[in-house]
Amino acid sequence: MFFSLSKLVWLIAAPSTFLILLAAAGLLLGLRWRRFGMGLAALGVVGLLLAGFGPFGRMLLIPLEQRFPAYVEDGGRVDGIIVLGGTELARITAVRGQPSFHEAAERILAMGELARRYPQARVVFTGGGGNLRSGPLQEADVVRMALPQIGLPDGRVTFERLARNTAENAQLAKELVRPRPGEKWLLVTSAFHMPRAMGCFRAAGFPVTPYPVDFRTAGDRDFFRPFRSAASGLVFFDLAVHEWIGLAVYYLTGRIDTPLPGPQADHPSGGNPSR
Repeated sequence: MFFSLSKLVWLIAAPSTFLILLAAAGLLLGLRWRRFGMGLAALGVVGLLLAGFGPFGRMLLIPLEQRFPAYVEDGGRVDGIIVLGGTELARITAVRGQPSFHEAAERILAMGELARRYPQARVVFTGGGGNLRSGPLQEADVVRMALPQIGLPDGRVTFERLARNTAENAQLAKELVRPRPGEKWLLVTSAFHMPRAMGCFRAAGFPVTPYPVDFRTAGDRDFFRPFRSAASGLVFFDLAVHEWIGLAVYYLTGRIDTPLPGPQADHPSGGNPSR
């Protein structure tokens, strides 16, 4: 129920969609109530311009990307690597017959690089599908097809094929790998998504070390940088708002323990805090 409801609500709540609908509704209402309708239409248009050309998408995304620092090799043993799905284009893969990914494909590239760097580590990919309607392929199927391209044999990766969101990624991955106390597992996902992912793994009782990839900004230097095209700005704004709403909803529904999970000084591996 939670999964389906979240997908349906976002169809309208995505800022770019909501603002377009607001402008269209304003124009229609303006036929009957001119001042009120034109006010709504103007609000929608101004919102689209600000979100599209202004720096607000980057402003919202940078604090998420900066929340967990990039991983620094410490020379210690790595027992396992968890890679979260969400970058796979399963429908296009099924039609074209070759693995297709969107701009977060760094997750899969990192999986290949880390698997070679730590040959003794278990590698787990978790991801079933994030769409309301299941297609002919799951996220895991797309990644399996791509293994030869990143230089990994089929048996090197264990696939979890049922998870539909981040909370399920954490819970099902824990059930699959059954981590032992003291083991070090790296968690690979997009930098802006890492706070919510870490919160879910902590809530599931699975201590992991963050390995953020797929950075979308250059950090603080991009804070006031506007966009050259409205399309690019709206994509950033939608992405950032989606992640902040996700954090709020996950916190309010008990899927994470804090509104904005961050590093824990007394748990450098990102493990569970004492509660």
